[in-house]
Amino acid sequence: MKAKNPKSIHLPIIIEQDEDAMYIVSCPVFKGCHSYGKTIDEALKNIEEVIEMCLEETKVKSLNHFVGFRELQIMLPIAA
Repeated sequence: MKAKNPKSIHLPIIIEQDEDAMYIVSCPVFKGCHSYGKTIDEALKNIEEVIEMCLEETKVKSLNHFVGFRELQIMLPIAA
């Protein structure tokens, strides 16, 4: 059942590509909110469905707060 006065929220989405060229998408606002697709568009469509399921189980006011994205450099061990 849809709300009479729907509101919208903006959610961060992280997109990665694995070694099999599949796109892995996740929404860090929800624990375990991940999906995938052969294309970015397919992956985004799939994550929307997962987010809708997460929203059914979570109150919008209690969502994790996304702070930002940073890249961390880690030195790889030298192979012998």
